[in-house]
Amino acid sequence: MSDANPKRHYAIVTGAYWGFTLTDGALRMLVLLYFHTLGFTPLQLATLFLLYEVFGIITNLVGGWIGNRLGLNLTLYIGLGLQIVALITLSMLNPDWPRSLSVTYVLCAQGLSGIAKDFTKMSAKSSIKLLVKENAHSVLFKWVALLTGSKNTLKGLGFFVGAALLTAIGFTASLLLMAAALSLLLLLALILLPATSGATKHKTKFTHILAKSADINKLSAARMMLFGARDVWFVVALPLFLYEILNWTFHEVGAFMAFWIIGYGFVQGFTPNIIKRSQDGRHTEIQAARIGISLLSLIPIIMSMAYVYTPLSKDLIILPGLILFGVVFAVNSSVHSYLILAFSKSDTVSLDVGFYYMANAAGRLLGTILSGLCYQQGGIVACLLAAATMLALGSVLTFTLPRQAAVTAPETTS
Repeated sequence: MSDANPKRHYAIVTGAYWGFTLTDGALRMLVLLYFHTLGFTPLQLATLFLLYEVFGIITNLVGGWIGNRLGLNLTLYIGLGLQIVALITLSMLNPDWPRSLSVTYVLCAQGLSGIAKDFTKMSAKSSIKLLVKENAHSVLFKWVALLTGSKNTLKGLGFFVGAALLTAIGFTASLLLMAAALSLLLLLALILLPATSGATKHKTKFTHILAKSADINKLSAARMMLFGARDVWFVVALPLFLYEILNWTFHEVGAFMAFWIIGYGFVQGFTPNIIKRSQDGRHTEIQAARIGISLLSLIPIIMSMAYVYTPLSKDLIILPGLILFGVVFAVNSSVHSYLILAFSKSDTVSLDVGFYYMANAAGRLLGTILSGLCYQQGGIVACLLAAATMLALGSVLTFTLPRQAAVTAPETTS
C-alpha cells in the first residue's frame, strides 16, 4: 500500500474504526440489558451472541484473503456498511414475537454485526503493517498500541452510551440513531481515503489461507485462550452479577463496564512505554508476554478463593479484582497485537492478521458460551475458575514462542 501521507491515512482508518467500535459496544449493552428485561436467562442471553462470534471466526479467515486480493479499504467499507444493515435490521424487532422467533431473528442480526466487526478490525489493523516502514519495530508497536488502546476506550464508552440510550430513548430509537451516525462515517471514509485500494502485490491462493508459521499458530492459540478467559466472565456473567447480585441500575452497570474497558484501553495505549523494546522486535516483547499471562492466570484463582473462603463483601472482592485483571490483561493484549504484526510479512499481513483474529473470535465464542453456562450453573466463581483454566493453557502456549530474533536489520523510523 502506497500513500504519500501515511499518518493521514492512519488517522482516517483509525477514525473509521473508532466510530464503528462505539456503535459495537453500545449494541452489545443494548441487546444484553434489553433482553434481560424481557426475561431471557443467562444461557439464552449468551445464545444471542453465538452467531456474532461464529461468523467472526469465518470472516477473519475469509476476510484476510479478500483484503489480500482486493484491498483493505474495500473490506473496511464492507464492515461499516454491514453494521448499518445490522442495526436497521435489529430495529425492526417486535417484542411481541414468540421467544423462538425473537432469538432466531436477533441471532441472525448479531451474526451480521459479527461479520461487520471483523472486516473492520482486520482492515484497520492490517493497514498499519503496510503504512510503517520495514523493521521499524518501535513505530509499529506504538501505532498498534495506539489503535488498540483507543479502540477499547471507545468500546467502553459504547457500553455506557448503550445503557444510557436504552434508558433515555429506548431500544429501537437507539439503533436507528447509531445507524444514521455510522452512515455519515462511511460516507466520510469513502471521500477521504486515498484512491489506492490497499491491495498487496502478492496474491495468495485461497487454499493457502491456513498455511501459517509455527510462531503464528502458537501465538494465535494463546490469543484464543486469553480472550476466552476474559469473555467467560465479562460477556454475560459480570453485567448480570452487577444487576442481580449487587442490585445496580442499568446506568451503573453500563458505567462500570465502560470504566473497565476505557481504563483497559488507556493501559493498552500506554504499553509501549512499559515494555522495553528489543532491537529484533521479539526478544523482550515475548518475555513480557510470558510474564504477563502467568501473572494474569493467578488473579481469578485468588479472587475465587477470597469469594468462597473469606468474609469480605462480594463487591470488595470482585470489583477491585477485575480492575487488576484488566490492567494485566491490557498489557498482554497490546503485546499480542504487536507480535502478530511483527511475525507477519507485508505481502501476507491481512491473511496472517485474519487468521490470528479468527483464533481471537474462537476464544470469544468459547468464552461467550461458557459465560452463560458457568454463571447459570455456578455463579461468578465458576466463571472465574474457567478463566483461570484457560489462562493456564495460554501460559503454556506462550512459553513455547521462541525469543530469538527473526529480523536482524537495524531499526529505522517512520
